[in-house]
Amino acid sequence: MLGTNDLERAKAFYDALLATLDIPPARVDGHRIFYATKTGVFSVSRPIDGRPATAANGGTIGFACSSPAQADAWHGAGLAAGGTAIEEPPGVREGATGKYYLAYLRDLDDNKICALHRMG
Repeated sequence: MLGTNDLERAKAFYDALLATLDIPPARVDGHRIFYATKTGVFSVSRPIDGRPATAANGGTIGFACSSPAQADAWHGAGLAAGGTAIEEPPGVREGATGKYYLAYLRDLDDNKICALHRMG
């Protein structure tokens, strides 16, 4: 779950972004929205305590993609919906656990999000 200060704006952003992953539009539940899939649930919420939502320092939410092309579509949809490109451009990165195709964005509330495709 991520925080937002504008639920309608967050819903429009994430509906467009997650449509590239074949995830249907969010279900609204009062102060939260939910995206349910076979593999999990993602939610965006206005803070229950009434304080402003802030981005997590060091936090990143990742979304699994079936291919580099799907990660690129995710990234493009996020930019078109008002997200901000961060870090390196989308591409292959190698780490201790293998090769990944990664694309990073900041959402409209400055949360860091990532599209990830594990390469073989």
